[in-house]
Amino acid sequence: MASPEKRFFLKSAAACGLIGGLYPLSTALAQLRVEIAGVGANQIPIAIGQFWDDPAGDNQVTAIIAADLQRSGLFRVIPSSDLVKETGTVDDGFWKSKGADAVLGGTLSRADGRIEIRYRLHDTAKGVTLTSSGLKANPQFIRLAAHRVADDIFERLTGIRGPFATRIAYVARSGNEYRLEIADSDGENAFAAFRDSEPVISPAWSPDGAKVAYVSFNLKKPVVYVQDLATRQRIAVANFKGSNSAPAWSPDGRRLAIALARDGATQIHTVNVDGTDLRRVPGRADIETEPCFAPDGQTLYFTSDYSGSPQIWRMNADGGERRRVTFNGSYNISPAISPDGKLLSYISRREGRFQVYVLELASGQESRLSDGPRDESPSFAPNGRYIMYASESGGRPHLAVVSVDGGSRYTLNARASAIREPAWGPFTR
Repeated sequence: MASPEKRFFLKSAAACGLIGGLYPLSTALAQLRVEIAGVGANQIPIAIGQFWDDPAGDNQVTAIIAADLQRSGLFRVIPSSDLVKETGTVDDGFWKSKGADAVLGGTLSRADGRIEIRYRLHDTAKGVTLTSSGLKANPQFIRLAAHRVADDIFERLTGIRGPFATRIAYVARSGNEYRLEIADSDGENAFAAFRDSEPVISPAWSPDGAKVAYVSFNLKKPVVYVQDLATRQRIAVANFKGSNSAPAWSPDGRRLAIALARDGATQIHTVNVDGTDLRRVPGRADIETEPCFAPDGQTLYFTSDYSGSPQIWRMNADGGERRRVTFNGSYNISPAISPDGKLLSYISRREGRFQVYVLELASGQESRLSDGPRDESPSFAPNGRYIMYASESGGRPHLAVVSVDGGSRYTLNARASAIREPAWGPFTR
């Protein structure tokens, strides 16, 4: 995995990537193994019974839901072999004796080639049903349907939208091949969106989750592309003299902020997603790179060495005064803003270690969230409650996820690939 120092200079001087079709990967390359390293202090105990009439007979739906909730760190899942339907009376005393504050049960059925999931979430303390709902899915989308059930349970019990039915992007490498892979939030159902013999960094999701921007060196120079994941069509958004790097989407999905070095020092520009109407964000002549839009679309956070070493700054999206944001530590890079605009995450070098930090912008309170020696590329979950980043253990890179309060964490380990540069995708319908 490239060091944060190298990553900073790669993004300011040249970003790299790869391109190809949508190729399926073998299971060994595609899937990631989840390892839960820590859990929250105040977990909600929830019993998940077996669903009635499971047409597959393998309890896949309940296993996916349980894994999602357990991985979040907010739930203590109580597995049960008891069958629980979405209708009828719930024996609150029985489930409370198992230590459950809530119980989930349901029914699976197959009709017209699709699988229907009916489920009920019951509060055993109050003796009331919190939700009773259902959805249908084609068999190939049963994992997504199970993630959506887990999202509903998560929201009903925490008041926060669940992040499970979302996707992630990351860069994988096997030998001399680099791939930009797309996967479910738990690392399953991965496929290679791009592959090449040249490296790739800086994947960035469009706000609707339909496209990914990236930088490719397949033309022997760094070029920013936008690719539609469904149609495989791509266009070159920035192919100017010098470095074209670090794409970041505006919240409305119409423009990209990019870092260009066509006139010497790397400067931030914006451009339409079809490559038209390039504009430099007016300001200073120092190096400016790694831009990211605030949720209001009016503010840009970015990395610059104005103060003599890399720090995070902000400015209006149309230019103007630059204001420094990070003051602790002499080296802070890779800004990522939370979906509500309240938190800033970044990589900070302290005592020779590169680690993930989060800053509460209103209060200025800063917290360290990771403890690896060479962590990089923080990316917020779309609900703002988790941050995914690249790390390494025993010299092997992996992806890690930590809650913004630092209370829970887990890792996604590739079975056969080195992985880095994660980007957590947006909510989709």
